[in-house]
Amino acid sequence: MFWKKTWEPEAVLALIGAIAAAFFFGNVAAGLLRQAGVGGFQGDDSLGTVLVGTLSFQGAAVVLGTVFLRFHDASWRELFGSTNWKQCLGLALAVLAGVGPAMFGLKFLSEIVLRQLHFAVADQRAVELLLTAKTPWLSAYLVFFAVVLAPLGEEFFFRGLLFSTAKRYGWPKLGWLGVSFLFALIHLNAPTFLPLFALALALTWLFEKTGGLLAPVLAHSLFNAANLLLLAVAEKYGPARP
Repeated sequence: MFWKKTWEPEAVLALIGAIAAAFFFGNVAAGLLRQAGVGGFQGDDSLGTVLVGTLSFQGAAVVLGTVFLRFHDASWRELFGSTNWKQCLGLALAVLAGVGPAMFGLKFLSEIVLRQLHFAVADQRAVELLLTAKTPWLSAYLVFFAVVLAPLGEEFFFRGLLFSTAKRYGWPKLGWLGVSFLFALIHLNAPTFLPLFALALALTWLFEKTGGLLAPVLAHSLFNAANLLLLAVAEKYGPARP
């Protein structure tokens, strides 16, 4: 299992701090550029704002993660673990088939409870951006982000780094529950919190089962791709949006 590889706690904390700093300063920079009226940063749905907002976390996780792995004489190939992609793909599909109905039910119940408590029920920000994308380039990038960049960056950060470190140093429950909680929380969407928590547990199980990131990255990518497909179908054949 890859998590048995020793990573110094100081190096892990330094990487977490670097990714957090990249996210913070990236969003600050985007806000300042928007206030200055720079082209591409006029609003939250502008191409420049979206690029900085996504690359400052998921992109930073991939770039800084590469540096981190080299520092520890490791590689993405080693972190991915199994080279049997067909087996990993089959496991990913099986897990999604199993957890999918539960996620749908949790989202449905969450929306009911939120409405009963008079909270607004809104789509995730990424969904809203895709629905309101003003250019084909922005739409294409958002698809790339959802299917490639987000699964790779988030699985490295949550499963490859946080979960593996927590387990390596004797905190398996924190790895399973705490990291899954954080994964669901960072998406900043109340109706999807419980479904994403369930998904995170399933992705962690895949990481444990296969000993690498290939299966959870595939599952994460397929999950996002399926949601994009359902969104496209709903937009074309569903009722018109107000």
